[in-house]
Order: sequence, then C-alpha cells, then structure tokens
Amino acid sequence: MNTADRRFPRTSPYWPVLTHPKLRLVLPGLVVSALGDGMSLVAISWLALELAPPAQRGTWVAIAVAAYSLPSAVGGVLLGRFMTGRGGAQLAGWNATLRAAALTAIVVVYFAGRLDLTGFVALLTVSSLLAAWGSAGRYTLIAELLPTRHHLPANAVMTTVGEFATIVGPPVAGVLIGWTNAAVVIAVDAVSFMVLAATYRLAVTAGKPVEPGGSGGFRTIRHDRTLLGLLGLTFLFFFFFGPVYVALPIHVAEDLHASATVLGVYFTAFGVGAVIGGIATGYLRRLPLWPTTVGIVLASGTAWLPLALGAPTAVALVSVAIAGAVWAPYMPTSMALFQRDTPAPRLAQVLAANGAVLVVAVPLGTVLGGPLVTAIGARGTLLACALATIALGVAALLALGRKG
Repeated sequence: MNTADRRFPRTSPYWPVLTHPKLRLVLPGLVVSALGDGMSLVAISWLALELAPPAQRGTWVAIAVAAYSLPSAVGGVLLGRFMTGRGGAQLAGWNATLRAAALTAIVVVYFAGRLDLTGFVALLTVSSLLAAWGSAGRYTLIAELLPTRHHLPANAVMTTVGEFATIVGPPVAGVLIGWTNAAVVIAVDAVSFMVLAATYRLAVTAGKPVEPGGSGGFRTIRHDRTLLGLLGLTFLFFFFFGPVYVALPIHVAEDLHASATVLGVYFTAFGVGAVIGGIATGYLRRLPLWPTTVGIVLASGTAWLPLALGAPTAVALVSVAIAGAVWAPYMPTSMALFQRDTPAPRLAQVLAANGAVLVVAVPLGTVLGGPLVTAIGARGTLLACALATIALGVAALLALGRKG
C-alpha cells in the first residue's frame, strides 16, 4: 500500500464533513429522514388513490402530491418575521418536528377510520409549511459550522443523500405497501422525522443566531444583483427541466412504443447518474464557483440532446445518466454561492426565499409540458427544453464575462 492509499480518507474533501463532531451526529438522522421521505412519495400517492373516488383519482393524487411540497413556498414567504433570529439547527429541527406531527396525525386519523380526502390534503399542507425553512436551516447550519472551503463538499453530502433516497425509497415503499398498507409507510416517514428532530435537538446546539430585525430574504435578494442573478438562473434551470416529466413518458410510450419498464430504466439511469455526480461534486471545490455553476447548466442542456434527437435507446440511456451526473452538482454549487455571497445574519432568510421560489419552478415547468407536447410532440418538447437550457447557460456565461 503506497502513501497515497494510506492517506486516502483524510485527503478526501468529505473527511472534514463526515468527521465534524456535530455534523457526524446529524448525518445519520438526515439519511434516515431522506429514506423515509423517498418512501412517502409512493405512499402519499397510493393513499390518495385508496381514498379517492375512481373517477377522480388522477386529480386527487396530483393535489396530494402538490400539498406535500408547494405550501412550503407560502411558508417561506409569510413566516419570515417569525423565523428571524433562529439558528440553522433550530429551523431544520422545527421543520422536522412539524413534519413528524402532521404525518403522525394522518396515520392516527386513518387507523381511527376518520381520514377523508379533505383532511388528508389539509394535514399534508400543514406538514410542508416549514419545508423551505428546513432546507434553509440545513445549509445555514453548514455555513455556521464549517469554513467556506468545506461548504461545497458538505452541500454535496446533503444532495447525494437525497438523490440516493429517491432511488432506494420508492421500491422499499412498494414492498412495504404490499405487505401492509400506505398508512404504515407514512408512519415510518413520521418516525424518521422524529429521529431527525431529536438529532437536531440533542446533537447540535442552536448555532449562531440570525440577527433579529434584518432585511427579509426577498428584500436582500432584490437589492443584490449577484443573488438576484443566481436566483433567476436557478429558477429557469429548474423550470426548463419541468416539461421533461411530461415529455419523457409520452416519448417512451408513443415514439419508442416501449413499456413502463423502459421508462423506469430511464429514471433509474438519471438517478444513478445523479448519485455518482453528487459524490464527485466535492472534488470540484478548487474550481471557481460561478463558472462551474454556469458550466453545469450548459453541460446539462447538451446531455439531453441525444435523447431529444432520437438517438438509439442505449445511447439515449447513457446521455440521460450523464444528464443526472451533471445535474447533481448544481444545487451544491449554487448553495455554496449563496453561502459565500450572503451576509451571515441574513443567510437563513435568503435561503428560505430561494427555496420558496424554487419549489414552484419544476411544477410550473411540468404544467407547461402538457401544452408543449400537444403542440410540438414529446421529442420536440425534449429538444426545446435542451436548447432553452443551453441558451440559458450561454446567456449566463456572457453575463459572467461582462461582470468579470
């Protein structure tokens, strides 16, 4: 064994993150919670199917899934005055506690035989109200505990945990639902959030408080051209990805005349690529953040072109995996830019505002996907998304050049 092999773990960009005395206690809770959340994506849809009248199943599934995420935008906008002065661990812990309480209520009411669709959606809505603040709290905690040079690897850990959970969680949920029912899976998710809340409470102190009475997140972003540009870039990047969720299934079914199994392989390829890309992100820490972030946008649009141009399935699958690998570093690098360029007392507010905007970006793009597919077809929509993403990257590159 050579010297480099003996030194490997300590030379990894992730070593300072995984061995940090506080973060190493929080990370297991994050993993458990992410896995529970990955399982709940299936369970929420399935329970909505169980509760809804047959003729209205599609509508209620869409409403239930939206209720588990979109209200966080409202919470991010309206609850700022109540969240000022809170540290990252406190914000993240409050979100985990609310999630656990609301999901537990769903399970209790279900097994009492009293759960209807209105109550189900209402409790899902309550559960997601602090989600933007929970995400802001996680990334604020990183900025509180680690020096700037370790922000990108730490952000990458957060992203990779989530990507891995979206691969593992759904099949595990399917097996559990087959053995029991969807409410049991939601109960597991509730317990996972209890574990996370306890982790924040017991393993991490409140952290550095956010300065009371500071500017709100949206106000800070609006008055800072760098932050405003970053938010705009991220929103459009996510928005242009939204139509893929509509176009890809239709492309597989109508253009390729393939089965749902093939569609699943495409999504799996993207997910596996995203996990690999997430793991690799920490090694980008020596690259300049802004050019790297813009380069990700350009590379992402380019990676979708083979699929959109009708490449053979094997080639298209490789390109989708590459698209996932390129996509994964974007959130860590953009978060690192926010962490670096935002005054520390305003970071949680700014990240919550960012989260409130971004949570609607992909759904809005998905809504646009329907009319686009009708007008120009599934492949045409995929091509339009790829070209729009490339154009966005070029525009950002030109703006970066003028700024430099």
